[in-house]
Amino acid sequence: MHQFVARVAFAAFVAFASMPATSSVADAASMQHAAVIDVQYRPVRGCWPVEAVQKARWAGLRNARVTHMTPKRVAVSGRGYRGWEQMWFANVRGCPLIRR
Repeated sequence: MHQFVARVAFAAFVAFASMPATSSVADAASMQHAAVIDVQYRPVRGCWPVEAVQKARWAGLRNARVTHMTPKRVAVSGRGYRGWEQMWFANVRGCPLIRR
């Protein structure tokens, strides 16, 4: 009985160890191809006006809208706690805040 259990365990081990070896090549090719399909191209750009307005609203401006846009900065105006306020964002990727 001991030899039977040992042979069954050995056969199961061999079967289990051989399964990943046979499918890994096919899986690697499909994963590489899937990764190429899922990659989205995002070009380098400046600050989108929508992104600047969202950041201004998150910072507390109500009725925020873009009032002035130059190649270097984007101005967003809206209502703050003390009345009308204006925020300036750099016209680069990510819209960092310059001045409030």
